[in-house]
Amino acid sequence: MAKTAAAAAAPANFYSELDLSGDFALSTPSRKLKAKTIALPGDVHNALLKSGDIPDPYFGENEKEVMWVHQTPWQVERRFTATRADIDGYLTLTLENVDCIATIFLNGEEIGRTQNQFIRYDLDVTGKVKAGANTLRLEFAVAQDVAKARYDAHPFPIPYTYNYLSNGLPGVHMNFVRKTACHAGWDWGIRLMPTGIYGRMALRKSRLARQESVQIDQAHGRNSVELSIKTIVHAFAEGSVELMHEIAGQKIADKVVVRPGENVFIHNLTIKNPKLWWPNGHGEQPLYELWTTLDGERTTRKIGLRKLEWIVEKDAIDHNFKVRVNGRDISAFGANWIPADAIPSRITPAVVRDLLESARAVNMNMMRVWGGGQYEPDYFYELCDELGLLVWQDFMFACMSYPSDREFLADVKVEITQQIRRLSHHACLALWCGDNEVIGSLHWYAETKADPARYIANYDRLNSMLGDLVEDEDPARRFWPSSPSLGYMDFSDGWHKDTRGDTHYWSVWHEAKDFSAYRDVQPRFASEFGFQSFTSMNVAETFALPEDMNPSSPVMESHQRNVGGNARIVETMLRYFRFPSNFDQMVFLSQVQQGLAIKTAIEFWRSTKPRCMGTLYWQINDTYPVASWASLDYGGQWKILQYMAKRFFRPVNVVAVPEKDSASIVLRGINDTAAKAEVTLEVQAVDVGGRARVVFTGKGNVSPDAASDLAHIALEDLQPSEFLFFSWRDKTGKLLGENDYFPQAYKAYDLVPAKVTSRWETADGQPVLVLKADKPAVFVTATTDVPGYFSDNAVTLLPGRETRLGFTPRHGLKVTQKALAAGLKVRHLRETY
Repeated sequence: MAKTAAAAAAPANFYSELDLSGDFALSTPSRKLKAKTIALPGDVHNALLKSGDIPDPYFGENEKEVMWVHQTPWQVERRFTATRADIDGYLTLTLENVDCIATIFLNGEEIGRTQNQFIRYDLDVTGKVKAGANTLRLEFAVAQDVAKARYDAHPFPIPYTYNYLSNGLPGVHMNFVRKTACHAGWDWGIRLMPTGIYGRMALRKSRLARQESVQIDQAHGRNSVELSIKTIVHAFAEGSVELMHEIAGQKIADKVVVRPGENVFIHNLTIKNPKLWWPNGHGEQPLYELWTTLDGERTTRKIGLRKLEWIVEKDAIDHNFKVRVNGRDISAFGANWIPADAIPSRITPAVVRDLLESARAVNMNMMRVWGGGQYEPDYFYELCDELGLLVWQDFMFACMSYPSDREFLADVKVEITQQIRRLSHHACLALWCGDNEVIGSLHWYAETKADPARYIANYDRLNSMLGDLVEDEDPARRFWPSSPSLGYMDFSDGWHKDTRGDTHYWSVWHEAKDFSAYRDVQPRFASEFGFQSFTSMNVAETFALPEDMNPSSPVMESHQRNVGGNARIVETMLRYFRFPSNFDQMVFLSQVQQGLAIKTAIEFWRSTKPRCMGTLYWQINDTYPVASWASLDYGGQWKILQYMAKRFFRPVNVVAVPEKDSASIVLRGINDTAAKAEVTLEVQAVDVGGRARVVFTGKGNVSPDAASDLAHIALEDLQPSEFLFFSWRDKTGKLLGENDYFPQAYKAYDLVPAKVTSRWETADGQPVLVLKADKPAVFVTATTDVPGYFSDNAVTLLPGRETRLGFTPRHGLKVTQKALAAGLKVRHLRETY
């Protein structure tokens, strides 16, 4: 983040900043409100919720009750006081993340207009601010009305995404306004269309010039890194300014001449014996602090030193697709990220940290910031730097075509240029991607299918400009045209070709194929795939009454945005499981099968290493409580998929893969570390009644960053009532992991009712839950009322063995055994029917 402060030692006539955030008067000409004020940064919905003007939009079917909010024009206004010192210089009014179509007035004079949520507006207000009282007012238009007018005026139709039609809602022409696309709803999202300001609000005084951006290129040598620091300065007039950079005990001070407008300065310095930054699981994440001072305006950024390359090269298959960090090819483990809440005021550093720490805790090393959401706040990328989470960054275009006229392209050019300059210094940033599924959407709509040449040309005008901007502004990073994509200037189907590029594989969910269909494709990089579950019962209770707890109740269907989604969840259960006895068990079972679906995909695709070098499932988080593909409930609670992710993303793993002839199972070792993995593997055939026999034991070596066969088990050697349970240890005897494989659907096994007992112990001052079963128990899952997560869950218990689960509280809470035990619940598969 470019944190800004006036340097303490700077003369009074140098840089200063007046914070304009706080309470604004809130009004609308069309309705009388209880609400009198709105806190900015913030949004109108949050203000109306606090005042009681609207009910909780997330409860029941209240989404319909609050539709009037986004169909209403809004006005916000505040008075602020400026001293003579505050205005003794050149003045800039900076407004970030203004959502979305607004006219800005200062002391009654119109000074600017906004139309792009993703642009930072720097308005020159020199001479317009008075010493004493001033008034700032913003008048917001109705975004969907502006979008419709632009659509009507466009020379040819550009359809909006079908995702806006969920739950029978009318469509919104969001492709004609630069606003978070999923604000209008999605197949997992509520429609609120919020209005507000979510970023910086400041009156900035400069002596002669202000900082625009600071970017850093890195050239890595054997024992040193040369930094090329590019500073862009906006000058109000000609003259000289003092520019200084400080990092790693070194300082560069320079007096530079500026001319009106944009000025670019480049300074170089070398850091010897650098501490290198690595993705999570591959090393540490040391960060160097860079201070930049321009005539008293002081900003700071944290820099991770690493050599990052995104490799696309011809190979024996077709073309590979992978990220390389500090000379090592890294398998990307992670998920897709959407905005942390549908109500922007609720997106805070604490909320985002909680979600990202949960990603790190399950061995993830990459987040894909999806193109139908938003460019995240600075603190998101700072946290990714800190936590070792690489970022695949989409530009904000998704699932529909966009205009390509000169006015639209000019607006987008400012947006993309600003975002590249803002974010490119982050160590976490791995890839710029042009859009999400826009190429694919050319084949979805009647208009685009009827005239493909026109819409491909229209697409290319925008997409080519995005690529050119990346090449101009951040040439060290790769630009990838779309996700999924087969490559540059390739407008063909990226969903079903798995030999190059990145893949979105949705046949299991959207086409209702069997989980085994994941083994029919071998993507080079799977950037989207997913399977839904219901949200957890304690979360469902926040939006539904007891009488609503039914998958086909109106409330549950309104909290399912994907057409037919609840039916698909239930139908899938019938394939794999015996029907659950009640809705609570159905919710639990839905999360088990969600985890199994993604486990099936990722274990197989990882086993093809080095063919597949990335698996980013859809999705990690939710914007509100809803049935969805997320592995974290709204609010950050772990679903079963999140626990399974910790296991299927283990750096040294052993997985079971059915042979194509269906006659045997191969146990395949996967090693995503830089050292050879020497493992001892034991495989048991376990009868559901509790008898177990060892069918394989042996040692095996898996080369660094490779996968290899460790054992083959003939299916004919297994009884119909047996499943495989296997564990592996390192050469010291330390247990590295356990896994299981059921050759048949779970419903085919006559599971024996198991008695699972639990007790609490203390280890290293921390509570530990000890589980034990008298019979084999599958998907044994512990939950507690205390926010946090266990070290493992949804585990398989065999008789005569104890499994110990540690507990990590979230939000920095302190926990006691007594508090954990009070809300403890332990369940398993046999109890669901």
